[in-house]
Amino acid sequence: MNRSPLKFGWLLGLSLIAAPALAQVAPSPAQIRAIAKDAYIYSFSMLENYNTMYKQVGTPAGREYVGGFGKYRHYAEAYAPENHDVVTPNNDTPYSWAWLDLRAEPWVVSLPAVADKRYYVQQWVDLYTYNFAYVGSRATGNGAGKFMIAGPGWKGKTPAGIKKVFRSETDIVMTLTRTALNGPEDVDAVKAVQGGMKLEPLSSYEHKTAPSAAPSITFPPYDVAKARSHDFIGYLNFLLQFTQPPHPSEVALMKRFATIGIGPGKPFDAASLPPETLAAIDQGVKDAQDALAAKAKVTLSSNGLFGTRADLKNDYLTRAIAAEKGLYGNSLVEAWYGGYVGDGTQLQTIHFTKGALPPAKFFWSITLYTLPDRFLYANDLKRYSIGDRTKGLRRDADGGLTLYVGHASPGADKESNWLPAPDGKYSAVARIYGPSKAAMDGTWKLPPLTPASTSK
Repeated sequence: MNRSPLKFGWLLGLSLIAAPALAQVAPSPAQIRAIAKDAYIYSFSMLENYNTMYKQVGTPAGREYVGGFGKYRHYAEAYAPENHDVVTPNNDTPYSWAWLDLRAEPWVVSLPAVADKRYYVQQWVDLYTYNFAYVGSRATGNGAGKFMIAGPGWKGKTPAGIKKVFRSETDIVMTLTRTALNGPEDVDAVKAVQGGMKLEPLSSYEHKTAPSAAPSITFPPYDVAKARSHDFIGYLNFLLQFTQPPHPSEVALMKRFATIGIGPGKPFDAASLPPETLAAIDQGVKDAQDALAAKAKVTLSSNGLFGTRADLKNDYLTRAIAAEKGLYGNSLVEAWYGGYVGDGTQLQTIHFTKGALPPAKFFWSITLYTLPDRFLYANDLKRYSIGDRTKGLRRDADGGLTLYVGHASPGADKESNWLPAPDGKYSAVARIYGPSKAAMDGTWKLPPLTPASTSK
């Protein structure tokens, strides 16, 4: 009778110390296929994140390069169609990007006092794409402060002057910082806020000798075709170097993945694999892509897609869909997301009745993106989003609000409320910053897109 080595050893009461090493049974093609499927889903968000990391810290000659680890790159103007750093970019709050390498020591984030009426948020994201820390208007207020970001291996004491220490599960993290821009005339004020943000290693903050530098990183060039094939394993193995030790909830998962060559820093050479093994991995990749496509079709809201590991409960398929639909989305408590898929060939409206405007503590907007690339749509008005801060927005006679979405103008008298769209399919994403409980629990709902001819 065949028994697995582990089960056979347990039945004989063998000691793990005294028992001789038992040969590991190689997984069958069916098992390889199942493992590859799970590993691809697990890694999808991490590879989407790596696409951004490679551009921003791994390619000094690239347009998106931020300057390396430990440096902010600020954008003092709202995103435009030519910006391709990230899909479905937020056009309300200019971005500040920064990446930290926490292997040698923690980093200190110093933030200036920000005017009470100005919204800003520092969202800190780990390599898994979990939102592990928040600093800003909602989370910590607009007062000045110093915060520390520490990696999984740090065991020091919190230094004086630090308001809070945020611990990351991974050695590399990034911030997508957003600072509200209230029109072109507000650019200098945004620059002043951004200019007051500072990053420094803990040793510099404490005026101590810096620890030995961590080994330099050789970034494998990101290739989307490879990331969508069996070569995803190579990228995953590279990233797993910076996620050690694995989270306790993933120890068994990592052992399972190891049976098909997945592990921190391990080389991956598809050409060296037996044909039947590679074929099984390829089938697993296809199975995973089919699962992602099926999940995407029934994922009609982004609420609950973003957050901490505890929020997502190790639901890797949901984590993958979040990365596909809107990488670096905020946790629900910070921002509510909803939206539409429409066709710009037909003029449509979004009608908010009086008293039912998006319930936002800070502000709300609707931003339009082209499909399938999900970048901003270039138009003559240079209007990429519309919301409660849009100048000249006109209310209906009864106090409600009607917005127009389409390729053709709704007419000169309605252009103040027009969000231009391409002559074809588009995606429009609604965002509520500082959502009310009604928005978060679904009591308040986004009204539907309605053909202009039948709308109010």
